[in-house]
Amino acid sequence: MVTRSVPRLVIAAPSSGSGKTTVATGLMAAFAARGLSVSPHKVGPDYIDPGYHSLATGRVGRNLDAYLCGSELIGPLFAHGARGCDIAVVEGVMGMYDGAAGEGELASTAHVAKLLRAPVVLVVDASSQSRSVAALVHGFASWDPEVRVGGVILNKVGSDRHEALLREALDSAGVPVLGVLRRVPQVDTPSRHLGLVPVAERRGEAVAAVAAMAAQVREGCDLEALLGLARSAGALPGAAWDAAEALGVPCPPPLPSPKLSASLEQGGPPSDPRGSEAPVVAVAGGPAFTFSYAEHTELLTAAGAEVVAFDPLRDEQLPEGTNGLVIGGGFPEVYAAELSANEPLRKAVVELALGGAPVAAECAGLLYLCRELDGQPMCGVLDATARMTERLTLGYRDAVAVGDSVLAATGTRMRGHEFHRTVVEPGAGAAPAWGIRAPRPRVEGFVQQGVHASYLHTHWAAEPGVARRFVERCRTS
Repeated sequence: MVTRSVPRLVIAAPSSGSGKTTVATGLMAAFAARGLSVSPHKVGPDYIDPGYHSLATGRVGRNLDAYLCGSELIGPLFAHGARGCDIAVVEGVMGMYDGAAGEGELASTAHVAKLLRAPVVLVVDASSQSRSVAALVHGFASWDPEVRVGGVILNKVGSDRHEALLREALDSAGVPVLGVLRRVPQVDTPSRHLGLVPVAERRGEAVAAVAAMAAQVREGCDLEALLGLARSAGALPGAAWDAAEALGVPCPPPLPSPKLSASLEQGGPPSDPRGSEAPVVAVAGGPAFTFSYAEHTELLTAAGAEVVAFDPLRDEQLPEGTNGLVIGGGFPEVYAAELSANEPLRKAVVELALGGAPVAAECAGLLYLCRELDGQPMCGVLDATARMTERLTLGYRDAVAVGDSVLAATGTRMRGHEFHRTVVEPGAGAAPAWGIRAPRPRVEGFVQQGVHASYLHTHWAAEPGVARRFVERCRTS
């Protein structure tokens, strides 16, 4: 079976810091301003860039991670996100050929571009080079014959003379120049310890930043040539991913739920209000919990849940009738005082967990369930304390469930990603959630009654039974 041929581009670079986010986000916004329906995507496990992509396009930003989901799901997940769109723009990760450590090309931008049969636009920081740019571009374009580098965008170009030298050099490389962005003051996209500041924390400034990116791209890039390159991508084999089909539960598309709050910045589509038979799954959102994959909400909905978003910074109670709770990643350390001050909600979370209701928490959610974070009282569901450190823990993980939980049966294999600067010092009373093999064998996380809490960010599309199991436990708890 062949899906509709969605025009598409992959935006790559020789290294991080070259300008991929500026070009990708600016292109998305520029195409959307032309009246095109643009599907935004991000290679890898990044949660923050998709927020800016969503502002640029008005659509949910979606991740394409060949390590977390498996190579076989990249095409279907892409087609699912791009359904009905005029063009798709995929922002790469790190350098074009940088993938999962020790796994060759797996999960690299080049790998995903090949899986999508998509042309690549290489963004090059040309600020400190002239003729050497031709050798750089030639090397990236010829390294893997299966990767089609269809053009280059030169970033941080200093002057007309500098541009002329770069263009002259690239004439011999056989890769057309599709854009030149001048060296200008950096667009206002502030960063902190885990990357850009999420859109939910600075929406007004983020809107202005996206507009500035779009203006740069419109002024410096050949949008017609880029659109033509996108249209040269061929059809992808296979059908689009569908949450209900993944669960083996055919059902009509969900109807909008009046309870779905705008506080969930990057969730999936609204849920189906199926009445009392549909267990209510509360999903944390708002500025403190911005890390989530849209497919998680879609899988929970397809499994029969009514998904309701809430903001732990603002809402003093869980949504009415809550049967289960999902708390994803984010920056609770930034909002520790505010989260701590919301004592009524903390008590409601404890009451729910002590009653045996299913609770799934990842990274920031884990910290929120601890007794305290950096000395600030948290929920106290887990007998553990958390604190910020200077050390960054980062990388993909291959994990196996070491015991039964509301998410997984013993022996369930899943791949995850860790990205944090905190440590959790456990007390007693909880079993570990995962056994991790590399980079060193260890156990990680907590399983306690209906609680599954871990540092690992996982993508449930790779193991849809996780959502089914969680919703079934919500029905019976």
